[in-house]
Amino acid sequence: MSNAVTGTVHVIEETKTYGQKGFRKRLVVLEQDNGRFINYIPVEFIQDACDSVDELNTGDEVEVTYRLSGRKWQRDANSEVKYFLSAEAVSFNVVSTGSGSASADTGEVPVGETFVSDEEPPF
Repeated sequence: MSNAVTGTVHVIEETKTYGQKGFRKRLVVLEQDNGRFINYIPVEFIQDACDSVDELNTGDEVEVTYRLSGRKWQRDANSEVKYFLSAEAVSFNVVSTGSGSASADTGEVPVGETFVSDEEPPF
């Protein structure tokens, strides 16, 4: 099941590579101003989808379709169990560019497939 979130691109991180298998992840943070406070929403682009982020610029208003992904992680049987939640981008649509121009609709951009790693999380 996929959901969508709309916001202004606040941060675009560089692609990071983890592990021996070359798992790639790129974080984009969206900003939403609801009138009372600003909400910052991190969205992850995984593997080949990292390259599609090159089409985005800080200040662009975008709609990102995402799926929630949750994981359980435990170092060993005696350590604390931790749970992680992430919003993994499925596609995005630029609603308007950061330059304030009228709608610059580029169409929906599909992104890569889900990647599941059995390696230790990179946190």
